[in-house]
Amino acid sequence: MFPKLLLLALASASVVLAAPAPPTPSDTQILQYALTLEYLENAFYTGALDKYDAKAFTDAGFAPWVRARFEQIMDHEKTHVKFLQTALGSAAPQACNYTFPYNDPESFVQLAMGIEGVGAAAYLGASKYISDKDTLTAAASILAVEQRQVGWMSSAVLKEQPWDGPFETPLGLSAVYSLASPFITSCPSSNPALPVITLPAFKLPAASPWPGATISLTFDNPNNASPTFVAWFSGLDVVFTTIDGNKNTVVPTGLQGTVYAGVVSSDTMPLADSDMVTGLTIVQFPFDSMAAEVDNA
Repeated sequence: MFPKLLLLALASASVVLAAPAPPTPSDTQILQYALTLEYLENAFYTGALDKYDAKAFTDAGFAPWVRARFEQIMDHEKTHVKFLQTALGSAAPQACNYTFPYNDPESFVQLAMGIEGVGAAAYLGASKYISDKDTLTAAASILAVEQRQVGWMSSAVLKEQPWDGPFETPLGLSAVYSLASPFITSCPSSNPALPVITLPAFKLPAASPWPGATISLTFDNPNNASPTFVAWFSGLDVVFTTIDGNKNTVVPTGLQGTVYAGVVSSDTMPLADSDMVTGLTIVQFPFDSMAAEVDNA
């Protein structure tokens, strides 16, 4: 089951360097956005592996090869950072300061799956804005590696499903940043503004709610948007559930694996940043190898 630790971490406030999102971000802005996320991933793996040695992992019940694979993932993220820095040249932003809420190898591994999945969803969602084909190919190459890393963490390490369904989930720029920004404490003032808007936090009462259950939501609605819905992002599908006057909604059935949920003011696709009432939170609907594929169409 996905840890409540991550649910709480992704719903907390942070320092965000953001500008009103332009209708179509440039390739440079997309690469700056990608580098910002890669800096975060690089800091996450480097910090954790500096803190927890091989004995700490084996004492936590992990096989010796688990930490060794994470060392390889750490090297991948360092390579991604260098690649994007080189591509951007003088336009590259600098790394920020970060904080991550893990306190042992197990919570690190669980948090890694969430962070890595958000990174993959970011590349997939941003791909539609990239005009240069070589840049698009490079982004797709990084995306593929990060998604394979997510599958390994989920299945080989956490003993859950290796995939969520027949399609991966693309997320918008601001939606992704709402998940990443709680880990950022400050950034250099010289960094260029990212093509995102700051979104309020959103909380569910559990990281793995029961399908069909009525749950209470916690969120601010600063612009008094009405009506409001919960959008459940799963693969290429988005399921909408209504929110009543007491901020309750019914968890939809038929969702599997990692799902992203947030409050929106429209139940019509496509959703724009202006439709997002809150940022996103990560929701888990684990399933085993005996579960049939669910058709959410």
